[in-house]
Amino acid sequence: CRSKGIYPEQIRQWREACEQANAVPETKPTAAQRNEAKAAQKRIRELERQLKRADAARAEAAALLNLRKKAEAIWGKEEED
Repeated sequence: CRSKGIYPEQIRQWREACEQANAVPETKPTAAQRNEAKAAQKRIRELERQLKRADAARAEAAALLNLRKKAEAIWGKEEED
């Protein structure tokens, strides 16, 4: 310690701080935090549902486009009046 210019007490304080740095506080979430977490979960579920619907719509549109291309290749492009 003397060669580095620090005191043993500083090392003890540093060690205690390091040991407690990753300690998880054992506090219970407040009602506001629980409500916020519930709202976040609800929003996540809603966004996941929207994503599934969008994926299904995109897949349907791709299938219809592919079917239209195949029909045009077989019968040719239909002229509308």
